[in-house]
Parts: sequence; C-alpha cells; structure tokens
Amino acid sequence: MHGDFQKIESGLLSDRIRDALTDAIASGTIAAGTALDEQNLADRYGASRTPVREALRQLAASGLVEIRPRRGVVVARLTPQRIADMFETTAEIEAMCARLATYRMTPLERGQLMELHEESARAVEAGDVDAYDRFNRTFHEALYTATHNGFMAEQALAIRERLAAFRRTQLRHADRIRRSREEHGEILAAIAEGDGETAARRMRAHMLRAAAALGR
Repeated sequence: MHGDFQKIESGLLSDRIRDALTDAIASGTIAAGTALDEQNLADRYGASRTPVREALRQLAASGLVEIRPRRGVVVARLTPQRIADMFETTAEIEAMCARLATYRMTPLERGQLMELHEESARAVEAGDVDAYDRFNRTFHEALYTATHNGFMAEQALAIRERLAAFRRTQLRHADRIRRSREEHGEILAAIAEGDGETAARRMRAHMLRAAAALGR
C-alpha cells in the first residue's frame, strides 16, 4: 500500500516537473540545444531522479527534447515555422473532429461537453491557467471521442501531445483563457444547431487564434 502511495506521489511530481520544463522550453527560458542533466534537474525541483527521468521521457515523446547517444537529453530545435506548421495541421484535424462529432455524438456526449464548458467558467474567473488547461484538454478530447472514429481520435490526440507545451504557453497570454472559453461556446452553439460545417470553421479559427497568441 505504501509503495502504491509513493508511486502516485512520484507520478504527480513527474507531471509537475514536466509542466515546468515544457513552459520553460516553450517560452525560450531554456534555449534549444541546451543539455538537460538529470541530477541538476532533480536538485532544482527537490526530487529524486526517478520523476525527472519520467518527465524527460514524456518530453521526448512529445518532441520537445531529444535523447542523443553520449550527449544525453538535449532541448530540440523547433523553428517558428515548424511550430506554425504543427498548429496549421492540428487546426485542420480538430476542425474535422468538430464536424464529425456534430453529426455523430450522442445526447449524453453533447450534455457532457456542455457541462465541461460550464465548469470551466470557474477557472477563467479565478485566472487559473493550469486548471483551465486541464478543462481545455478534456474538452477537446471529448470532441475526439464523439467522432466515433477511433483512428481519427488517436491521430488528434497524438498531435495534441506534440503541441501541449505551446498550447499551455499561449493560454498565459493576456486575456487568452477568457477568449478561448468564448470560442468554445461558439463551437458548442454550432454543434447544438447541428451545423457541422460552422462548428468546423469555428474550431479551425479557434486553433489558429491560439497560434497567433503564441506569436505575440
């Protein structure tokens, strides 16, 4: 039992370390090409090397760092053009998901989306970016599921993971979380009207505005 508790604590710590590093990398505080040392990171975050190693593994899976022979873990070089290409791609995939979900979601799934949207208001009012980021992720993943196309949902989730750091960072700009929630409301209005084309168009615009916020 105690071992399970330690595992949970370690898991939560690795998530916190991952989030702190993703923010630092995405904002440029840790520059591309920087070598990341496990022990130095463990000392910085007051952790053992185990959660640090797990955090770095997750960063490698999302493409933010590269694990190189003899050099260890190095922050990847992602150019602004590459990031823009990734946002453009995910905007198209998310638009497809919004369109399909409009026509295929069950009444229960629609109700859950509406409920998530209502709950996210508290995070916006509190200015809690981390809480809103969690709602935002759940909202988009619920849309993927509502397509009832398992392969498309997998692809949407995979590219979302690649962009997770940058999506978190853009939410910190000015009034972006409030505007993001308003855009969710506009997408949901189109879904409620059964207008998949408008839902797709609004979702595409939502994603491209996120990319624009990142560039400010």
